[in-house]
Amino acid sequence: MERREFILASSGYALSALGLPDMDSITRRTKTALPGAVRVGQGEVTAVRHMVKALGDSASELGGGHARHLAVRYLTQDVAPWLEGRFTEATGRDLFAATSQLVHLAGWMAQDEGDTPELRGLAQRYYAHSYRLAAEAGDPELSATALRGLAVQCVDLGYRAEAVQLGEACVEHGRNLDNPRAVAYYEATLANAAAQDDDRRTATKHLAMSETAIGKPAATPGDSWAAHYSPGRWAHESGMILSRLGDLDAAEEHLHLALDIHGLDRRRTRAIVLADLGGVRLRQGDVDGAMATWRDFLDCADGIRSVKVQAALQDMRVRLRRYRGVPEAQELRERATRFAA
Repeated sequence: MERREFILASSGYALSALGLPDMDSITRRTKTALPGAVRVGQGEVTAVRHMVKALGDSASELGGGHARHLAVRYLTQDVAPWLEGRFTEATGRDLFAATSQLVHLAGWMAQDEGDTPELRGLAQRYYAHSYRLAAEAGDPELSATALRGLAVQCVDLGYRAEAVQLGEACVEHGRNLDNPRAVAYYEATLANAAAQDDDRRTATKHLAMSETAIGKPAATPGDSWAAHYSPGRWAHESGMILSRLGDLDAAEEHLHLALDIHGLDRRRTRAIVLADLGGVRLRQGDVDGAMATWRDFLDCADGIRSVKVQAALQDMRVRLRRYRGVPEAQELRERATRFAA
């Protein structure tokens, strides 16, 4: 399938995910399990959650290109038989919720691994399946988080209207959650989609709502990624929304906030923030500041396998071409080329 055909198909598929869940699935499975089906209890649920954390920590540090095959193998060889097993309705809901996290992680890893039609399609199918599992488990936070993955991918593909619609659905799913960080996560998702759609009013409105939410005391951490949406991650995302809206001074302030005040404990995330800050500084005319920041970015990015890091490297190389006579710019371009080799 050609890339354009893939984008057209994938944007429609992303929206069709909203109609996927079978809300009676778990109840029905508790009554129709085959006699020889494996018995599943809370021990298996705990195992899935532990694996999600271990694999997620590794991917957050080193990029989605690391160990995706381990997540997929665990999902298909260990967890899949449990989904067809014998369990109580309460255990089934917990199992489906935990599996939703694992499937979402596999989708994120595929999306972060590379920018090919195959990987993008794979990521989208995982996100849609994660949404279905979460909805069937009756977990609105996990449902909203899966929709966020689809919304972000539509933004990346340039399908702005679909991204806004999915962002709105994301916010709606999380509207009644008693978790300020999750609410901030979803409001920022819609703000980002609206900014990409050049809808300043909607973007500004929901960015303010996300700021209000992230400023509230954090609830007890839950099981989804949304529950761990930190002030540092919020500051990074908000900074890039503000950059898109043309407020470069506020964007730089938020990116510094992410790096210097709240901090970021994952090398992949920190590298991307540094790359973004370098780009904002260059747009402000601060060439020396941009190159100093990009030097830190290259130091941080060593060994990370992430399509976002590779895209940032390419963006930096292209932007530095106009400074061919500047030795530091040439040095940075040569270092970036070695990273991509």
